[in-house]
Amino acid sequence: MSSPITQASGREGPPDQVAPAAAPAKPVSGWTFFSNHAHVLFCLSAEPTMLLRDVASRVGVTERAVLRIVAELEEAGVLQRQREGRRNRYAVLKDAPLRHAVESHCTVGELLAVINRS
Repeated sequence: MSSPITQASGREGPPDQVAPAAAPAKPVSGWTFFSNHAHVLFCLSAEPTMLLRDVASRVGVTERAVLRIVAELEEAGVLQRQREGRRNRYAVLKDAPLRHAVESHCTVGELLAVINRS
């Protein structure tokens, strides 16, 4: 007879033998001031060669969500992908305007300057 399947991992075995999954970063109160698109942009701006799986972990979303977000940022002219061997390097196009009418008078570069200020 096989062991019960745990809900957390989908693998067989008693729950006490299942390795804990790395929990994604979650805000304490359940919301943040920036979208996942902005968080992905912040990560790739800080580390242009960061693996998208690491971006996903840092942002707290799935790798598939990060792939979709990166594609949308590329399509919007905010991000460029450059292949370097087996890896990608991402370049943020800092002159791109922010997309919402409320902040469209600002550029991506201005936002990053505020976020990255020490």
